[in-house]
Amino acid sequence: MTERDETDGAYEAIVVGGGIVGASTAYHLAREGCETLLVDRRDEGRATDAGAGILSAATSSRGGDSTWFDFATTAVDYYGELVAALEAEQDGPHGYAKRGLLNVAFDAEEAEQYDEVLARIRERQAAGEPPAEGTVHELSSEEARERFPPLGETERAFYYDDAARVDGQTFEGALRRAGENHGLDTLEASVESLVVDGDEVTGVVVGETELAADAVVVAGGAWSNAFGAQLGVEIPVEPQRGQIVHLDLDADTEGWPIVSPYRHKYLVSWDDGRVAVGATRETGAGFEPKTTVEGLHDVFGEILRVAPGLADASLREVRVGLRPLAEDGLPVLGEVPGVDGAFVATGHGPTGLQLGPYSGKLVADAVRGEDATGELEPFGVDRF
Repeated sequence: MTERDETDGAYEAIVVGGGIVGASTAYHLAREGCETLLVDRRDEGRATDAGAGILSAATSSRGGDSTWFDFATTAVDYYGELVAALEAEQDGPHGYAKRGLLNVAFDAEEAEQYDEVLARIRERQAAGEPPAEGTVHELSSEEARERFPPLGETERAFYYDDAARVDGQTFEGALRRAGENHGLDTLEASVESLVVDGDEVTGVVVGETELAADAVVVAGGAWSNAFGAQLGVEIPVEPQRGQIVHLDLDADTEGWPIVSPYRHKYLVSWDDGRVAVGATRETGAGFEPKTTVEGLHDVFGEILRVAPGLADASLREVRVGLRPLAEDGLPVLGEVPGVDGAFVATGHGPTGLQLGPYSGKLVADAVRGEDATGELEPFGVDRF
């Protein structure tokens, strides 16, 4: 990448989209001294604003997918380094906290899935892979309820010590503040198009203004494919709607663990008497970040099934996010073949908060000319 020419106002990099992936990319670029602009129009329904932020890749039921698992465990581990940097580089909250995780099964069918997950965990531990030995403990139903009092009677349960959770909005804000302390420029606006000159991207168009850059990163979440035609590629990402219910409890929830049952749902406790429960996984709903009777019925039914002790909780709010889901369930990251200076960072689906900060780091490395090929290769846009 060439150095910025202060006389013409060109940036070294422009990042399009300011969710957690775009914010991380911009932060990592600015931290390394790159003149960077983050452009974000703050679409209603951004996945970052709604996600529950469970960080426990080592116990995921997706552990059988080695490509995803290897990347996800590395991404979760990176949070420790990144949080330490954010605590040193900005003064606000970051929304990250270590919390244990309860994996719970309530019937014979779920117990079978549970046994498969636990067997895979034990195999990985025996091979010296995550999760670390001594961090996964089987519990009785009574022991599980001691950790999460509203829980129902479980068939099987284990507790994982090293899980964490993160508030996406808060973490994104910390990334932005730290980036700005490193010289990051931000702009709340809509990028109408990219500027492509032959086989090279040279900037973006915002309103009627053309902003020049040596590199452009498309990190527009579910909206990313809007730029695919200009780049000569298909970015097969569609919005997956997720409805998440936030409950108010008359209880001290500080330190309560994450609860992970088996029907693509979860319960995440926060220290202010709040428990978030979600989420629906609705494809084909388009760009409509709205609540629906069917979606809420699904979530409330799971609340009563998993944690009947929450029946008397009150509703604080419902958040709706449009997750950028790639057709093969893996992120879309790295250079765009045939278009010099063009990069993409999207497609994380329901694991954006888990993978996004590390994805942003790797894409920022690639923009700066660092060799991130080995880690990014499985996620290239040219795989479709």
